[in-house]
Amino acid sequence: MADKLLNKIDEKKNPCVVGLDPVVEKIPPYLLKGDSFADIAEAFREFNFTIIDSVQDLVPCVKPQIAFYEKYGSAGLAAFKDTVDYAHSKGLIVIEDGKRGDISHTVQAYAEGHLGVVKTRSTTQPSLNVDLLTVNPYLGSDGLTPFVNVCKEQEKGLFILAKTSNPGSGELQDRMIDLTPSEQKELASIGIKLNNGRTTLYNLVALRIRNYAKECIGSRGYSQIGAVVGASFSSQAEELRKIMPESIFLVPGYGAQGGTAKELVNCFNNDGYGAVVNSSRGIIYAYEKLGTPNKFAQAARKATEEMIKDIISALKEKIYHD
Repeated sequence: MADKLLNKIDEKKNPCVVGLDPVVEKIPPYLLKGDSFADIAEAFREFNFTIIDSVQDLVPCVKPQIAFYEKYGSAGLAAFKDTVDYAHSKGLIVIEDGKRGDISHTVQAYAEGHLGVVKTRSTTQPSLNVDLLTVNPYLGSDGLTPFVNVCKEQEKGLFILAKTSNPGSGELQDRMIDLTPSEQKELASIGIKLNNGRTTLYNLVALRIRNYAKECIGSRGYSQIGAVVGASFSSQAEELRKIMPESIFLVPGYGAQGGTAKELVNCFNNDGYGAVVNSSRGIIYAYEKLGTPNKFAQAARKATEEMIKDIISALKEKIYHD
């Protein structure tokens, strides 16, 4: 999956991702033909398909957040699945922002339903069939290993939450914790400074991601096991890049959430690879600044072009400077 993602980045000449997070209150009103869940789901389809058509030649990936669809029940989930299939038909890689996590048979069911194939009485078939999925690491190896195994079997990928972009992330993720002697040795060996044998929780999570990532490196030197690292935490990203050199980072927080291109370049390796950058609201609702809901697709395309220019410019500066 890492090779596929990097090849698609090369094809489109940028690492930008368009988030597909439709909200009834923000999509152009004329798309809504009624107030039922089915009406809303149909409006989401038209909105998403039009956005995809407008950016499919520009970006390598789209990222629908499943919560915006699940809230409308089966109709919403059908719209999510149709969005995934339509994006695939346009040659795009689909990252599902689902942040799933559980243990035992439950996490196996999540892995199969979102990334793998599902067994019926007489056959197997894909269900949601996304390419990569965000997952929550805080149930430990019981909650991660089944996802990793399905990714290996199906050539799919994960983005495991490491350091997220929300302001409250530090309440837990930045807490200092004790390390085992082997963990201390491993982090010290890659240049991570410890505080009396302690480090932040996000660094320990990153170390676990590193070990999973090493199990499945593609031909281009990157792993199908990636990490979520927020755009607004530049110094932490530099440290996390050292810990997880083979992982591709999914970088949220650019644009509407306040992250800038110059802040997020530390998420990339010096080869210019190693991360994909997402923008959702700043792209799909770009029409609001212009007051032109009937031209939401054109506004989304222009905002995407501006994002690509911004990210590529910052990346070139980083590579030249380093």
